Amino acid sequence: MTTNGQQQAAGLNISGGAAIVAPVSAFPNGVPGNALIVIPMNKPTDELKGLLEQGPAALTLEQMWQLLGFNGPAVQVQDDQGRPIAIGLEDLLAGLEKHWTEQPDDLNRGRIFAQELLKHNRLQRAEQVLSKVVAKGGTGDDWLALGIAQLQQEKHDKAEGTLKGAQNLLKDNPYPSLHLAKLYQARKDDAKEREYIEKAIAIDAGCIDAWAYLFQYLKQRGDEASAVAEMEKVSADKKTAAPYIAIQGFYASNEETRDKAVEYAKKAVALNPDDSLALLCLSALYGQKNDLEAVVRLLQPHEAKMSRDVRLANNYFEALFQSRQLEKVTKLLNALAGSPNKEVKQFAIERSRAVAQYLQQQQQQLAAAAQPGQQRKA
Repeated sequence: MTTNGQQQAAGLNISGGAAIVAPVSAFPNGVPGNALIVIPMNKPTDELKGLLEQGPAALTLEQMWQLLGFNGPAVQVQDDQGRPIAIGLEDLLAGLEKHWTEQPDDLNRGRIFAQELLKHNRLQRAEQVLSKVVAKGGTGDDWLALGIAQLQQEKHDKAEGTLKGAQNLLKDNPYPSLHLAKLYQARKDDAKEREYIEKAIAIDAGCIDAWAYLFQYLKQRGDEASAVAEMEKVSADKKTAAPYIAIQGFYASNEETRDKAVEYAKKAVALNPDDSLALLCLSALYGQKNDLEAVVRLLQPHEAKMSRDVRLANNYFEALFQSRQLEKVTKLLNALAGSPNKEVKQFAIERSRAVAQYLQQQQQQLAAAAQPGQQRKA
């Protein structure tokens, strides 16, 4: 099930000394996290042959990618027809830099290049690129990205000016204020840190990250009870489930504290029963506890939302399918197949195939079980 917005791949129960070699396509719902990947190589290099002659060899990640023909770690991108392909990180960055250099006034090319640099922690180069984008008339988002790059390099004076510039340009965006709060945390200025956390909340009371930051800030300076009480005080006039959604996230991943997460998630739903994220979190927690009946009971009144939110659709489908309520499964998938949302529509198509495959297997098992009786009768 989707857990707090994230997909968890099931593991494999490994025992014995045998192994199965299968293509990735054999795992349509994601390769299990503890699977081992076997990659065939067309033509091993002389260096690799010499290494293997000495017996099993351990390779660094860099050596592995090099032997597989990639310049740097492999990353997935899309070709000009939207198909996923793998390319070495260094080749990707070099290609993006060349693409931007050819038309340096095309700021979107610079933004794409900077985005990949930030993603792969090339902070100094990202700062250089974003500085040029900002100088050429960049938007508030460009200022924000530049401030983040400077903050991550601990260039606090530069980051402060840049993030305040982003704040002036992005008056409805809480994230410049949140990053300024992080800056003042690094400077150990508690008053300023708290001020900018609350500024972020004032800008967007539904920002989960802002409430999570405030909870962590308060808990570090007191205890859980006082932190929750202060959160409730701050949110008293805001009528949002976000504070409780944020709090449950601190306890959701640990089985020992999951009951506590459920209680906070219930408070979020009680405060706003139509909040999709609150419903998602509570249904995921019920799913982790294998309380399928509770998932169905919670989500059934919200089937209409599922045509727009694939995460809710996934949790509801899984609960229905695992409890073998196949009539409801069929009705749900038929409704989702007509969704204008491409992601939801694709989800319905894929799950319909999985259900059809399951039903076919059930029919085959029934037919196989009936055959011995028919033979004896004949």
